[in-house]
Amino acid sequence: MILSGTANAIGNRATLDDLFRRVGVRHPDGLALADPPNCELITRQPPRCLTYAEADRAISTLAAKLRALGLQTDAVVAIQLANTVDSVIALLGVLRAGMIAVPLPLLWRVQEAAAALSTIGAKAIITCARAGAYAQAEIAMQVAAEMFPIRYVCGFGDNLPDGVVPLDERVDAPVVDFYQPTARPGDAAAHVAVVTFDVTAEGFVPRARSHRELIAGGLAAFLEGGIARDAAILSAIPASSFAGIALTLVPWLLSGGTLGLHHGFDPDVFGEQMRAIQPAAVVLPGPALTPLAQTGLLGEPVKTVLGLWRAPDQIAAAASWQGEAALVDLACFGEVGLLPARRGPDGRPAPLPLGLVAVPHGAAETVAVAETMRNKTGTLVLRGPMVPTRPFPPVAEPGGEDRFAPDGFVDTGYVCKISREAGTLTLTAPPSGITAMGYYRFRQSEVDAVVATADPSAVIVALPDAQLGQRLAGRARNGEAITAELEAYGVNALVAGAFRPRGIAA
Repeated sequence: MILSGTANAIGNRATLDDLFRRVGVRHPDGLALADPPNCELITRQPPRCLTYAEADRAISTLAAKLRALGLQTDAVVAIQLANTVDSVIALLGVLRAGMIAVPLPLLWRVQEAAAALSTIGAKAIITCARAGAYAQAEIAMQVAAEMFPIRYVCGFGDNLPDGVVPLDERVDAPVVDFYQPTARPGDAAAHVAVVTFDVTAEGFVPRARSHRELIAGGLAAFLEGGIARDAAILSAIPASSFAGIALTLVPWLLSGGTLGLHHGFDPDVFGEQMRAIQPAAVVLPGPALTPLAQTGLLGEPVKTVLGLWRAPDQIAAAASWQGEAALVDLACFGEVGLLPARRGPDGRPAPLPLGLVAVPHGAAETVAVAETMRNKTGTLVLRGPMVPTRPFPPVAEPGGEDRFAPDGFVDTGYVCKISREAGTLTLTAPPSGITAMGYYRFRQSEVDAVVATADPSAVIVALPDAQLGQRLAGRARNGEAITAELEAYGVNALVAGAFRPRGIAA
């Protein structure tokens, strides 16, 4: 059975909060979380570092505040934050309150956020006053105005708009303010913990995952990377997607060391964090690995590099890895799942396996983490302990289909061919009609339609990009005017930015 081994590796009833508490009990004074040193440029708040005891206090305080608002168990709470300590505290705080966390990509604006959240009955949004040049709290208030079910907008930071509930922790808060969760009936690890959104040809698809499924995804990378206990981890992948949670949050909780967070990418800041944290493992976008390794920033003390490929069809053409650290490629298939593969002595990427995927590759004892197959339409499908199979919200109508994948296999949309002799898969084309730019996916038909509404004569196309997979490039009679109109309409900043000169858009 494909589930065998995964549960036994960490205990099949553990939740993410259980993992955090175990580490906190082991060394409460150990450094748990560290902001990027340039945090003030990102959020206008000074960077902070929290021990496990301090993080536990912040998580319980946030959980208590959410409960005090009247939000009930299983309330759906959206989170839209930069890759900072606040994002980790918010996600774990929502879970400790017994609610369902819905992390949103940071560049989503009113149009995308409202369209996605309207499908799952969100009751609250957690955000920050500002992220870079954008007033995130004001954007969240606009989303709430579009959606009647959203009762509260909560925010970190100063100068929050009227109506936003402040979340910054009071230093002198008494212990009685902290929320102590009650035991959830049944198997808490099987409860829906997080919902993320896939973008398919049909539109937004909510992917709901239990604690057990999230831990299974992170365990796959953790075991394949051979990350040691108490290892420090530095991650540039925000926890705003399944891959971000599986590669940033879960390995940190499994290891029990320090998690350093890096927002965007700044080589000088990254180098400063490397010297300060001394990470044994780093988590980075796959296309950035070769140029970054050439700078010498991935030398000692790094033992493991986790490279996330949002465009997995690009892995086969990646340059050979020459670094001393072990490199694990993570082929990410939207919000469906990810497949880890450690590179061999030749430094070349390993082919995708056909059938059972087990980690660590080549070890005497392995854990089954996924299964691959090519379906009748020629696309790659996945199933396994990390792959969600049930719709969200759950089907309530009698006789309704409560599983969108009756056999457990979920379609990734990637066209592939198989070699039964070699037991491998080769990706030949990405999902049709979808433009993928780094963390973001767009239905190209919707992008075309919204641009045509702003300016019928404007043109926007998807072009190949070595770093992002693809990029959007636009042409209009007045680039500044159409950019302003698209921003006012509330479209993704990457779409609006396509009409700026390329250097400015980047």
